[in-house]
Parts: sequence; C-alpha cells; structure tokens
Amino acid sequence: MRRRRKRHEEHANHEGWAIPYGDLVTLLLAFFVVMYSISQVNEGKYRIVSESLNAAFRGDPATFNPMQLDPPAPAAPVAGVVQLPVDLRALALRQLAEQAEKAMDPLIQQGLVDVERGAGKLSIAIRSDMLFGSGSAAPSPAAQSVAKLLGEVLRDFPVDIKVEGHTDNVPVISGTFPSNWELSAARASSVVHLLIAGGVQPQRLAAVGYGEYRPVLPNATADGRNANRRVVLLVEADDSGEASAALLAAGENP
Repeated sequence: MRRRRKRHEEHANHEGWAIPYGDLVTLLLAFFVVMYSISQVNEGKYRIVSESLNAAFRGDPATFNPMQLDPPAPAAPVAGVVQLPVDLRALALRQLAEQAEKAMDPLIQQGLVDVERGAGKLSIAIRSDMLFGSGSAAPSPAAQSVAKLLGEVLRDFPVDIKVEGHTDNVPVISGTFPSNWELSAARASSVVHLLIAGGVQPQRLAAVGYGEYRPVLPNATADGRNANRRVVLLVEADDSGEASAALLAAGENP
C-alpha cells in the first residue's frame, strides 16, 4: 500500500501587524504636526479673515479690535492747511463780525444794516432801498460806498461769501425784469461786482436770487415789505483753518 506523504504546513508570518501599526503611527505623527502648525497661525490675520467671512455671509460683522500687524505710516502733512478747532473758527468769525460792525456802525444805527453771527456763520443784511432804485438792479452811489466798506473788511481774508438777493411780494412794474426772481438775482450779481471792484477775490463769491419767497416779516405792512427787500452777505470761514488763522491775526493787529 502506497503511503501518503505528509504536507508541510505553510509558515505563518506572525510579524505582519507591524506594518499597519507603523503606518498608523506615521499618520498620527503627521496629524499632530498639522494640528500644531494650525495652532501657530497668526492671530491677527486669522481674526481679520474670520471677520471678512462673517460680513460676507451674515452681513452683520462682529465688533472687535484687530491686532496691529504693522505700525501705520505717519500721514504726510498737507502744506498750507492748518486744522483749527471749532472754537477758534467761531472766535475768528466773531472778530470779523466786530470789524464789520465797526465799519458799518452809522448804517447799523440807522437800521439800514444788520450784522448777526451764529451757527458758525456771519450774516450782513443790507436794505435794498439804499442800494437800488425801485424795480432796478443798477447800484446807487450809496451802494458803492457800502460795498467799498465791506470790501475793506472782507478782501484780506479767504472766506466764502454768498450774496443773496431778496424782494417783497409786490410784482415788478418795470419791463426790465419779468418777475422778482430775476430782480433779486440781478441785485445780488450787482453787489458781487461791487465787492470784486473792492478787492474781494471772485472765486470766493456766489450770487443767489430768492425773490419774494424767503421773507423775514409778513408783507402785509410797509415795514414788513421794507425789511424783506434786502441783500444778505453770508460769510463762513473754510474748514482748513486758513481763513480762521488770518482772521485771528487781523484781530490781533487791526
């Protein structure tokens, strides 16, 4: 009888676990390296990115004080511009008002000129009756004298001046102007030209006509109509402080 040969059992590899274990350790090491690198992200940049995403997706960004990454470069000074506090600009306008009142005192005493200051502006109101004839925009000799006085006060200072023309509600009789609109605008323009002749810079001037639509008193009485027929100079120093500095210097050296 033929004897069967015993089959040799295959050799079992008992160290096969070491390979996946080594892979696992390598993956864990890589994972912790990545986590460590993420923890070192610049906090300031991360918060800025986070805020940008918040604003994009929610429309209501959270409030925070971002970390200063780099010191800001100092702003270059603007030549010729001096920023002055509001109280200094108010002081400058007050000094200008005092000079205007001094120059126009006789007319103020007669009730023909009114100088007022408030809300950062200076207002000089002149009765039109002493500047122009009825229904006319041609300046009278008195208008030229008044403009000369005002020019001496205003010409040395870089202030913006808006010249407003106002009338009463009585319709224009002469055929020169179709309505009080045109009459008031023409009178304002006439005063502008007189101020330019007195030395005021043209780029500082503007002429506006309001007609009968901004009365200071009711037009029902003669006194009310007289008050409403006026030319008003509105003066305001610019925000750069140039005018205020000049006004302050003029106040110290009248």
